[in-house]
Amino acid sequence: MNRCGTVWALLLPLLVPDVFAADLWKDAPFEPTDVRMELVRLSEHCYYVQGQAGAATDNQGFISNAGVVITDEGVVVFDALGTPSLGWQLRQKIRQLTDKPVVKVIVSHYHADHIYGLQVFKSEGAEIIAPDGALAYLTDEAAESRLRERRESLFPWVNDDTRLVSPDLINRGSHRFRLGGLSFLVSVIGSAHSHGDQILQVIEDGVLFSGDLIFEGRIPLVAGSHPQAWLEGLETLPTEGLQALVPGHGQASRKPGEAIAFTRDYLRHLHDGMAAAVEDLTPFEEAYAAMDWSAYQHLPAFVANRLNAYYVYLGLEAESMDE
Repeated sequence: MNRCGTVWALLLPLLVPDVFAADLWKDAPFEPTDVRMELVRLSEHCYYVQGQAGAATDNQGFISNAGVVITDEGVVVFDALGTPSLGWQLRQKIRQLTDKPVVKVIVSHYHADHIYGLQVFKSEGAEIIAPDGALAYLTDEAAESRLRERRESLFPWVNDDTRLVSPDLINRGSHRFRLGGLSFLVSVIGSAHSHGDQILQVIEDGVLFSGDLIFEGRIPLVAGSHPQAWLEGLETLPTEGLQALVPGHGQASRKPGEAIAFTRDYLRHLHDGMAAAVEDLTPFEEAYAAMDWSAYQHLPAFVANRLNAYYVYLGLEAESMDE
C-alpha cells in the first residue's frame, strides 16, 4: 500500500466510524454493545480508547482506558477493558487498522474493569503479562464474588461464560522486550492502587501507559488501595522524554508531569487532612466537613470522595493505635 493509501486506511475509521458499525458485531461470540469506542492515535505506533467517567456499571462497563501499540510484527495491548464484549469491540477496532495478531497483553493491575476482556485476547493466543500481586487477586474469594456481582449488574455483557484469566507471565520487577523494531519496558510499581500495579513504556514513541496509578480529570478510587505506597510509586514514574501519558481513567495527557501531579496532589491532600484529624482526635465527619474540597468537588466521580477520605482516615487511625 502506498503512503496515501496507508493514511486513508488509518483515517477512514475515525472519519466515518458508522461505515464499519454494521459489520462490527457480525458473528460476534459476545453480546453486542452500543457504546462509542474510538482508537485515538498518540504517536506513530500508539493508540488508546477512553472509557467514560462513571461508576463501574455505567456505560455498559466502558469506564476505563486501554492502550494499543501496532508494530510490523504484531500488536501489544495494554489492559483489556471491563467486559468480554468490550474486549471484542476493541479487537475489531484494531482489525480496522492492521491485520497483525495481538501477541501480548500487558495488564496494569487485576481489577474487574481492566481484565474481563482478557479472554478475547487469550483465545487468540496472546501472552498475558501481569504484575506481581495478580495471583493474590485471583486466589481471593473477593474476585469470584466480584465476578458474580458483575454477572448481574453488567448482564448480558458479563455472564456465565465470562471467566477470570490467569497470566502467562508474572512480572516481578521489570520486563523488557522488542517487537517490530520497538523497545518495550514493563515496570512493576508494587502494591499501590491494587495488589500489584505495573506500567508500560514504548521507548521510541515516548508514550507511557500508567494504568490506575494515574486518574486524569476525575477523582481517583482510593478505597482498597495502599495510599502511602501509591504516593511513593508516583515519585518513581518516568517523565523524561515522554510525549504522552495514558492514564487508567480519563483523557491522555501531552503534559505527563501535570497528569502525575494531579493524582499525587489529591492523594497528599487526603493524607494530610486525615492525618491531622487523627492526630487531633477529630471525628471523621467533623474533619471531612472542615476540609477544603473546592479543587475537586466539580470533577466526575466526586461521589467517591467521602469513601476515599474515610478509608484513609481508618487506615491512619489503625496505624496510630499500633504505635
